Amino acid sequence: MPDETIEPVEQEPRRIPSTFGGLVYLVVVAATIVGVGIVAFGPWRRGVALIGIALIVGAVMRLALPERDAGMLRVRHRFSDVLMLAGVGTALIVLANVIPNQPV
Repeated sequence: MPDETIEPVEQEPRRIPSTFGGLVYLVVVAATIVGVGIVAFGPWRRGVALIGIALIVGAVMRLALPERDAGMLRVRHRFSDVLMLAGVGTALIVLANVIPNQPV
């Protein structure tokens, strides 16, 4: 057998997040954290609405992005992901607007 040296293959550095969908996922999570903070320390309706809007943005991006770029937005089939994200987001926005004010 001839003496063969195997040269290591250089890999390109890993990007974090590695897909655009991963970046969108992080934005949705960040907006949700801000929304929870607003609910805890400010006008709760705005916080809940912000969470709902973030989920709807996630649903739209999951629908628009190809499978290979969906990243962490891709959990199940596209239809299931979009339906759940948009459904919960819409429900939160509707509930934040229809719950009557309570006396203090």
